[in-house]
Amino acid sequence: MATHPQPGDHERALKLVTNPITSRMAIHGHPLHPILIHFPVAALLGLVATDVAWLWTGDSFWARAGLWLAGVGALGGWVSGFAGLVDLTTVRRVRRLVTAWCHAIMAVMLLSLASLNWLLRVGDPVSVIWPWGLYLSLLTGGLIAITGFLGGKMVYEFGVGVDTRQAVDKHHPGGT
Repeated sequence: MATHPQPGDHERALKLVTNPITSRMAIHGHPLHPILIHFPVAALLGLVATDVAWLWTGDSFWARAGLWLAGVGALGGWVSGFAGLVDLTTVRRVRRLVTAWCHAIMAVMLLSLASLNWLLRVGDPVSVIWPWGLYLSLLTGGLIAITGFLGGKMVYEFGVGVDTRQAVDKHHPGGT
């Protein structure tokens, strides 16, 4: 659904271009949280597929693969979450965004469930999949969707971590 320009949109856009919200956890201007988060998200979404594959085939390979995906997803999510937490707590303009706090709270809930899912599987990955493993995997997948939506809002609506000055300089040299 397309939205029509609202009063003040132009002024907000100019403010973002001239005063971007930069990340403190960045390498050469590239924020770490958006770089790192793709791996745990892929692992945790893949976990849903391995749980369904185990239910369908009964092959313990899928349970072992799920154990690894759960571990990579949980641990990678906490590492990426730490980078996001540093930005949340040290960048004043990020701290002022309700969306940032909602994103952080959802991420903690998501990572808590992902960690529980992994810890339940460590001893015997096969016995946990039905019903609790699959339930936790599906719930985690749903929380990924919500948390990712909120993270996208921070980037696309508020320009968090986007170096707008570099983009303007690249596409409009000399300020034209």
